[in-house]
Amino acid sequence: APAEPAGHRGLARAAQRAPRVTELRRFDERDADALRSFFARVPEGDRTFFREDVLADGWRPDPAEHRWLVVDDDAVVGSLAIRPGVAWSSHVGELRIVVDQTRRRQGIGRALARTALVEGVGLGLTKLIVEVPAAQESTVAMFAGLGFEPEALLKDHVRDAAGGLHDLIVMSHFVDGTWAALETTGIADLATE
Repeated sequence: APAEPAGHRGLARAAQRAPRVTELRRFDERDADALRSFFARVPEGDRTFFREDVLADGWRPDPAEHRWLVVDDDAVVGSLAIRPGVAWSSHVGELRIVVDQTRRRQGIGRALARTALVEGVGLGLTKLIVEVPAAQESTVAMFAGLGFEPEALLKDHVRDAAGGLHDLIVMSHFVDGTWAALETTGIADLATE
């Protein structure tokens, strides 16, 4: 193989040393293809818990959702969607948080959950809920640490592609009752930095 010019080797070494640029930002319609690529990387077992087929042709995020992304070097590595309720549940927002499997346990999920709390208050929501597979104990613990409480256990509520049944925990956060305590802990400041 021909030798690589010295200048190219230097650029390659510099690229390896360059720090990653991770950014938390609001979703923009121009991010739709990157978001679909992100969802395509999510293991099929994790997609079992999605409410919609995000890989279907023509899928686009629901414009009624308030969405945030964590982007690292132009690739989406985390997604937050807040879906406000309607009619008699218009005070309730449902959260959906997904983190790239290679980036879990790095604080991305927690940053998105904190953002959801602040965004939810800004939307006038008084209750936030999240559905978590019961087997994901670390995710349940993360939400509990942010003031979410288990509200329901739905036994055998999710069927995976192989036909296996899984329990689902519904956790809720009552904004009015705990927001002052969360401000005291600095969550509002961290989420808006």
